[in-house]
Amino acid sequence: MLIAQNHLQFIIEVAILIHIGILLLFNAIVIPLSMVLFLSLVLTVILAALFGLDTTILFLPFLSHHEFTHPFGPMAVFAWVTLAASASLLNEVEIKSSSIKTLAYVLFFVIAVAGGLMHRSFLLLWFIGWAVGAVMMSKSFKRTSRITPKRIITVIITVLGSFGILELLSRVLSTPVLSPLLRISRLEDYAMPSLSMVIKNTTLWGHVQGSCFWGANCLGGSDGYISLPMNLINSLTLPFPLFAGVLVTKKDIIDYMLPGIFGVAFDFGYGSLILLLTWCMIVICTGFYILRQYRSKRRNGSRRYLGREALLIGALTAFIAQSIVGLFLFNRTINGAAMVTYMVLSALVMAHIISIRRRV
Repeated sequence: MLIAQNHLQFIIEVAILIHIGILLLFNAIVIPLSMVLFLSLVLTVILAALFGLDTTILFLPFLSHHEFTHPFGPMAVFAWVTLAASASLLNEVEIKSSSIKTLAYVLFFVIAVAGGLMHRSFLLLWFIGWAVGAVMMSKSFKRTSRITPKRIITVIITVLGSFGILELLSRVLSTPVLSPLLRISRLEDYAMPSLSMVIKNTTLWGHVQGSCFWGANCLGGSDGYISLPMNLINSLTLPFPLFAGVLVTKKDIIDYMLPGIFGVAFDFGYGSLILLLTWCMIVICTGFYILRQYRSKRRNGSRRYLGREALLIGALTAFIAQSIVGLFLFNRTINGAAMVTYMVLSALVMAHIISIRRRV
């Protein structure tokens, strides 16, 4: 492997390795529905416990929380939707799964509450993932679509009510970190200056040299605003610019305040943004194409791909949800450790295409 010279090259190399690794693993083992159901259940329970513990620590003195919802939030969407899809597929083959569905509903609310208390952006990710997964499963399993105007209004009221409860808790407990209004006020204060800086200085393959925080040492691209986890870069002793320690606040003008499309455009240029959006469309279109193939085979009586179908529904749902939130709402949802999750979800979708072309 060629040694990466900057953040962008390193991201591309890691993405290629992840896709190749998951592709080889995916096509080297048998993936029965029972295994997918068991592993998705275990992963959902682990993430629910992890989010719950992290949120509990948030209210305890002298302990530091880790904000696991950023890197693992999309993985929670993947695990839960895969679990729900597996239970629905059991019904399709006339196996009762009422107990599994009941457990899935309990885990849904546990993760929603724990993750929502930690980060308001996670609530958006969670409910978007639920909506996308519900539509996808309603089409796959011949169920009447549950996305009706009444249900849409109910979901909107639920989301707004959740934010209202968080604001109330923040004031009663004197915990500003829970306040959605505080986040909105910060966006009002800092988002427009950040957006102005990005628009004025972004070029085709980076930004105007000297326009970033590093001043005279600015590289004009790949300056560390968008990067893989800092621990990974440091462990490989790669000489890339990093916003470490107190400098994290300087990175937040893009990472915390702007949608991912602006972060990617500023650090890597409009050309890279177009390529990223193109890849997202390829992954999504490929996922829906393969899902139709699996659905067609199942309706023709084949049970060979039930596990793969459940896995694809979960991965595709999580990828779409993370793309929406990360690219168009909050850059942090696809940055740092969350970027690794994004790559894994993309690979879990694209890994199906080799199997389809070989066996169909």
